[in-house]
Amino acid sequence: MTARVEERRRVVVTGMGVVSSIGVGVDAFADGLRSGRSGAGPITAFDASGFPSDVACEVTGFDPDRWIRTVPAANLGRASRFAVAAARMAVEDAGGDACALGERRGLVVMGTTSGESQDVDRLAETAVVDGPERMDPDLVDRVSAQNLALSIARELRLSDVDAYVIGTACSAGNYAIGDAVDAVRLGQVDFALCGGSDALSRRTFATFHRLGLVAPDVCRPFDRDRRGILTGEGSAVLVLESLDSALERGATIHAEVLGYGLNCDARHPVSPSRSSVARCVQLALDDAGVKPDEVDLISAHGTGTKLNDVTECEAIRDVHGDEPPRTVSIKSMLGHTMGAASALAAVASTLAITRGFIPPTTNHRVTDPACGVDCVPNHAVDADLRVVQNNGLAFGGDNAVLVLGKHGRTV
Repeated sequence: MTARVEERRRVVVTGMGVVSSIGVGVDAFADGLRSGRSGAGPITAFDASGFPSDVACEVTGFDPDRWIRTVPAANLGRASRFAVAAARMAVEDAGGDACALGERRGLVVMGTTSGESQDVDRLAETAVVDGPERMDPDLVDRVSAQNLALSIARELRLSDVDAYVIGTACSAGNYAIGDAVDAVRLGQVDFALCGGSDALSRRTFATFHRLGLVAPDVCRPFDRDRRGILTGEGSAVLVLESLDSALERGATIHAEVLGYGLNCDARHPVSPSRSSVARCVQLALDDAGVKPDEVDLISAHGTGTKLNDVTECEAIRDVHGDEPPRTVSIKSMLGHTMGAASALAAVASTLAITRGFIPPTTNHRVTDPACGVDCVPNHAVDADLRVVQNNGLAFGGDNAVLVLGKHGRTV
C-alpha cells in the first residue's frame, strides 16, 4: 500500500474545519457532540410532500460569505460552499496562511456521494417539465463533483496542487483522507487538505425511502427498535502534514494519523459483508501498527439500519473480541451525511482525543443484544483516549477504516 514503515513520514492533523447540522466551526461542532445535540428537523431544502416523513439533518445558520472570500459564493453549489468554508476554517485552524500554502506542494482531495446533488435535482426537474434545452447553463457549469476540490484550490489560490474528488459514497471521506495520508507519507506533497462534502437532495431522500431505510422520527443506532437513517448534509476538511513539518513551524498537533485500510468486496449492492468489514479493520490496524486491545474507542459507521448495525458489530467483535472498545455513532445526531460522514467522524474522533470525551449515541433506549456494544447511550463521558478507530462503510462493500492516535501517546 505504501512505503515500508521505517521509510515513511509520520502524518499529523494540524487543522480542522466543519460545517454540520449540529454546529458550524470546530468549537460549535465539539459542543454539539458533547451535549448530544440533534440536527434533525423538518426539511426546507425541497418539498417533501408525499414522502412518509419530512425529517432530515439540515445545516442551518450557515453564512457562506463569512468564509468564502475569493470565489463568488453565488457561483458555487451548496456542497462546494460547505467544502470551501470547511477548508478555509481548517487552514486558519492550522495556523496557516493561504498565500504561504500557495508556495508549497499540496493536495486537495475530497470525498462525496452525489456532488452538487441539489443542482442535479433542479436540472432533472427542468429537463422533465420544460425540456433539456431549458436547463440553466450556470447550473450545468457548476454541477461537476470535481468542483468540490477545484473550488477549494481556487478559493485558497493554490496553484501547485493536485485537486480531485473520490466518489466512493458513504466511505468517501475516509478514502480521501487515506489518499492524503499516502501523499504526505511518501513526501509527494508538503500538505494536504482532505475530507468530504454532500448536500441534502430530493434524489437521495427518495432513494433511501424507496429502500425502506428512513426512520420516521430519529436515528437510533444499535437500538433494539431502530428503524433506519435520517439523511443529512455537511462537510469536514482536515489539514495533514508531516510531523517534522508541524514541529518545524510550531503548529498545534491535534492527532496523528497512525494508519488506514481500504477494501472493496463488491459482494452485494446494499448488504455489507461481515468478513470484508473485519478484514478492512484489520488492514487499518496493521497499517497503524496498533493491536486491537490498544484501541480505546470506535467511531462506527452506525447507520441505524437493522442489517448494517448488526453486521458492523459482528465484524468489530471478530477483530476486537467479545468485549470490544466503546462503540459510538455520531449519525444519531448528524444523520447520514453520505460522502461527508466518515470525514465528519474523523474530526469527531480527533476532538474526542484532544478534548478528552466520548460523544454519545443519542436517542438510545435499549441496546439490541445482536449488536452487543457499549454505545455510550445519550450522554457523553470523559475519557483519556490514545487510539480511536473510525469506520466508513459504503454500498458495494467499499470500506475504509482510519486509525487516529494521540500525539506523543505511550502504549
